[in-house]
Amino acid sequence: MGKEKLDFGNEQVRNKFRHTSSHILAQAVKHLFPEAKLAIGPAIENGFYYDFDLEHRFTDNDLLKLQKEMKKIVQANLPLERFELPRDEASKFMAEGGEPYKVELIRDLPEDAVISFYRQGDFTDLCAGPHLESTGGVKAIKLTNVAGAYWRGDEKNKMLQRIYGTSFPSQAELDAHLERIEEAKKRDHRKIGKEMDLFAIYDEAPGFPFFLPNGMVLRTELENYWRQEQARRGYQEIKSPLIMNESLWHTSGHWDHYKDNMYFTEIDDATFVIKPMNCPGAMLAYRRRMYSYRDFPVRIAEMGQVHRHELSGALHGMMRVRTFTQDDGHIFMLPSQIEEEIIGVIDFIDSVYKIFGFKYHLELSTKPTDSMGSQEDWDRATDALIHAAEAKGISYVVNAGDGAFYGPKLDFHLEDCLGRTWQCGTIQLDFQMPQRFGLTYVGSDGEKHTPIMLHRVIFGSIERFIGMLTEHFAGKFPLWLSPVQVRLLTITEKFSECALGIQRQLLDAGIRAETDLRNEKIGYKIREARNARDSYIAVIGEKEAETGILPIRSSKLGELGAMSVPELIAKLQKEIADKAL
Repeated sequence: MGKEKLDFGNEQVRNKFRHTSSHILAQAVKHLFPEAKLAIGPAIENGFYYDFDLEHRFTDNDLLKLQKEMKKIVQANLPLERFELPRDEASKFMAEGGEPYKVELIRDLPEDAVISFYRQGDFTDLCAGPHLESTGGVKAIKLTNVAGAYWRGDEKNKMLQRIYGTSFPSQAELDAHLERIEEAKKRDHRKIGKEMDLFAIYDEAPGFPFFLPNGMVLRTELENYWRQEQARRGYQEIKSPLIMNESLWHTSGHWDHYKDNMYFTEIDDATFVIKPMNCPGAMLAYRRRMYSYRDFPVRIAEMGQVHRHELSGALHGMMRVRTFTQDDGHIFMLPSQIEEEIIGVIDFIDSVYKIFGFKYHLELSTKPTDSMGSQEDWDRATDALIHAAEAKGISYVVNAGDGAFYGPKLDFHLEDCLGRTWQCGTIQLDFQMPQRFGLTYVGSDGEKHTPIMLHRVIFGSIERFIGMLTEHFAGKFPLWLSPVQVRLLTITEKFSECALGIQRQLLDAGIRAETDLRNEKIGYKIREARNARDSYIAVIGEKEAETGILPIRSSKLGELGAMSVPELIAKLQKEIADKAL
C-alpha cells in the first residue's frame, strides 16, 4: 500500500488524521473490553475523543494498555474500507453487533438515507468519514485523560466515559505538543493569578470574577492606556447604566436574537434587562442631540460592564465568565467615510497589539442564519470590510455565517507565545441598529438621513485579555503593567529604615515599590518575591545601607549588577515610558 502524503498544516487533513485515530482507539477498546458499547468519536481541536458505555471505570493504567494496543493496530497498517447500507440494513447490522447507540443514531436519519461504514480489520464503525487510507499513517499517539460525558450532551441521558487523546505524524511533533501542554499548565492564569494576588472566582459568585489589589493595578494601567489612545483619536467617553428597560432591547433586536443569553430583573412591575452589550446605550447617547453631516465622524467610547448567561460547564477562569468589561467604540459616519474609518480602526488595533508583541490574523465573519436587515445592506457592509482589509494589504480567512445578527465583522485573532490563538479585537459594520433606533443627521441637502455605524473592541474583554496576558507573559508582565515594579528585601530588621527611605524615593518617582521587612531568612524572602513575579528585586544589608548601591535582580534577565538609587530610577522610568517588553 502506497504511503499517503499528509499536509498536517491543513485543518481538513488534520481532522481526517485524528478521526482515524479515534477509530483506532475504539478498535483497541473493543479488543481489551469487548463488552464496551460505542457512542461517538470525532476529531476535535488538538486531538480526538471517543465515548464508551462500560461498567468498568477506565484508569490511567488502562490508558497505557490501550495506547500499546493502538500501536499494534497502527503497525498492522490496516486499510480503512468504506461501504454503504440502506437505513434498515444498517440498523440491523449495528443491532446484531450489540451497538444500541449506533442504532439510535441511524434511526434519527431519513428513511431513504444510505448509511456509510468504515471497516479496519476486525473492527467496523458507523461513520461518514473521511479517513486516512490505512491505520499505518498514524505514527504517534497519546491518550491524555478520561472524563464523564452525557450521551448526546443531555443530562437526562446516561453518563458515558470519554477518553481524550491526540496524535501526530511523528513522535517529535507529539513530544513538542506535549511540551507545549506542560508549559501551558505552568502558565495557567488561574494558578499565576492566585500566586500574584491578581484575581479570584469564588463559589459564592460563579463566573463573576473578583479583581484583587495587584489585579486592579494591572487593570487600571490597561484602562489608562486605553483612555489615552482613545482621546488621541478623537473618541468621547460615555458610561451607560447596567440596567435598562426591556423596550430598549426590543428596539435593538437583542430580545429576538439574544434573549437566551440575557439576565432580567423586575422594577416597579416592569421588566428590565441587565445589559449584555453596550451598543444600545451608545444609540441613546447619540440620539440626545441633532448632528449635522459636518460633525461626522462621531466617535463614542465606553469601558462598559456587560452580563451574559453562560452555562456553568463552559466557565473557565477569566477566559469564560458571566460578567466582563468591553472596551467598546461606536463610530457614526457618512457613507463616504466607511472605508476610511475601518482603516483607521485597523491601524488603531494594530498599534495596540504591537505594544504587547502580538502577531494576529484576520477572519471575515459573514451573514448568519439568524440575522436582520436586507441582503443589499449585508452585501454593502461585507464589501466595505473586504475593501478596507485589501486596502491595508491584510489577508483574511472567511468564517462563513459567523457574523453578528446585525452585521458582518472582521475578527482579530491574536497568537500567544505558545502558538495558541485568541479572538480579541473585532470591527462590525452595522446598517441596522441606527435604522431601528431612528437615528438621523442633517445632510448637506438639508434633509434628514440615517448614519452608518461601526462597532469595535480592541481588548475585547478586559478580563479575558488580562487572563491571556498573564499566560502569554507567564506573569512576568512588561514593567509598565507590573503590579510590583520593585521589591526591597531587608536582610534583618535593622535595615528597615533604609528600605523605607529608598521606597519613598521610588514612589515619588512614580515607581510602584514595596518592601519586605519581615524577620525571615533572606533566601525565603527572595523565593517569595520570585514566585510573585516582582519585576525587580533589591536586597538591602550592611553594605547597601552604607553605600546606597543596590544589587538588582530582574525577573526576566536575572542578576543585573549594582546600581545607585538614581540610576535605578532612571532605568525604570525609561523602561516604563517606552512600554518595553
